[in-house]
Amino acid sequence: MAAIALSLIAFWSWSPDHSQAAGTRKAAKAKPRALAPEKCEPRKFRIVVDVGHTPDSYGALSARNDPEFGFNFRLARLVTAKLKSEGFTATRLLVTDGKARPSLFKRVGAANDGRADLVLSIHHDSVPDKLLETWEFDGAKSYFSDRFSGHSLFVSERNPHFTTSLKLARMIGRQLKEQGLHYASQYTLPVMGRYRRQLLDKDVGVYRYDGLIVLSRTRSAAVLLEAGSIINRDEEMAMNSSERQEMIAGAVAAAVGEFCERR
Repeated sequence: MAAIALSLIAFWSWSPDHSQAAGTRKAAKAKPRALAPEKCEPRKFRIVVDVGHTPDSYGALSARNDPEFGFNFRLARLVTAKLKSEGFTATRLLVTDGKARPSLFKRVGAANDGRADLVLSIHHDSVPDKLLETWEFDGAKSYFSDRFSGHSLFVSERNPHFTTSLKLARMIGRQLKEQGLHYASQYTLPVMGRYRRQLLDKDVGVYRYDGLIVLSRTRSAAVLLEAGSIINRDEEMAMNSSERQEMIAGAVAAAVGEFCERR
């Protein structure tokens, strides 16, 4: 895999009478009125497209021993370009360095400091180690699992904009489904162990994952997309193709466009 040059992209009182007191108590019990969401203007809508993982902490290895980070970078860059071409010119690609946990706080800090309106984190999927099988690729022992395939979307209830995050995730899921793609259903199965998740939308594959820092600590709506399984040998090849990458980037951009129109 060709080396990728990287840089950290920063962002960017009086005493009332009894009748007044009763009125005050009644008002105190009333729920505060919800603020109407701000209108979305594409050119001003600040989107952070986060490249999952780092060169030092590259995530999963594919069935052919390519690091997940490279897959994430290529797709995130394409998604960023597609969003900009659709009028979301304030979109920024976020690449961080360093080890896993410190890099997570770096990306959350960058998104929050840049007052992002939306964070979209791009990843590619694998499976728990106990589900891996061995094979030989290019003269080296490698690991694969062809048992599962598909994309998945994650949101966190700890995010202050959980409802908005879920709304966008569903829109992305529907766009992917319309392209003939299916979501990864294995996260509901006991075999996933500690990776098992609550399925929030069984039609388009949106899961709840509260423990993810990039979802729970950002002050904006946030969605994580596992674009496909690179430990599945056939899907790895598809995820490496420009056709699949363009399809996913187009679906994400269409969903963000729809999301913005409905704000």
